[in-house]
Amino acid sequence: MPDCTEQIYTLWDKLANYPIGDGDEALEHLLGSLCSIFGAHNALWSVVVRLPSPAVGDALNGWRPLYVRLLRPLPPIAASVQEQFDTLWSPSVDLSQILAVSGEEPFRTQLLFEALPPEWFNGPHYQRHYLDVGHADSMSMRCAINADVRVHLFIFRSTETPRFSSADKNPFGLALRGLRWFYRQQLLSHGLLIANAPLTATERRVLLGLLEGRAEKVIAANLGQSPNTTHIHVKSIYAKFGVHNRAALTSLWLGRLPEAR
Repeated sequence: MPDCTEQIYTLWDKLANYPIGDGDEALEHLLGSLCSIFGAHNALWSVVVRLPSPAVGDALNGWRPLYVRLLRPLPPIAASVQEQFDTLWSPSVDLSQILAVSGEEPFRTQLLFEALPPEWFNGPHYQRHYLDVGHADSMSMRCAINADVRVHLFIFRSTETPRFSSADKNPFGLALRGLRWFYRQQLLSHGLLIANAPLTATERRVLLGLLEGRAEKVIAANLGQSPNTTHIHVKSIYAKFGVHNRAALTSLWLGRLPEAR
């Protein structure tokens, strides 16, 4: 493929300039840019966590997706993703799903046609979750945020485009390896990294207001809440992140953990 170094640098610069409160837009920009740079037609982002007590013999070693985002959630593709999610909790786990979570590398990129044996492409999973929804190939990235949290990212090509190759894989890895700070911000904004429980949708909106420096009364007005309701959400957010004030909460975004109590 043509040299895409400048496009990657532009992507990094753009992501670094997004305000904290625009995390969803920043993620959409990342997925869209990757599709543009690498000739893909859709992308999927997933946060995968390790269950504390997986069942004996669990083929996935306790790893399960907690949050999934499709760049273009067309109904057939969204239905396929939901089916695959449901399968992860059954004995019918596909080889591709097992390989996606196997290994302990801190960072990994993979080509679909390198990772799976030829016979897999004649099987039902490839037919249902690739060909039937317009996908022919994928290239993926996995980054460990800590021992129990990973980010997975897939980009997909259609049957009308060539397969991904090592000429795509190397710059794909370059584009994504240096974005661990971005993955961490994404997880923090959903309460999926340090919080002791995921944030509700309303708590997430309040959190983003806090990180942008807005007063609680302003946040309440923007969300159509009473100041008392917003204050309750703020206290819940602090409790989930194990902090006592806004300064300590903000420090998490600067890479500092809260002090032990």
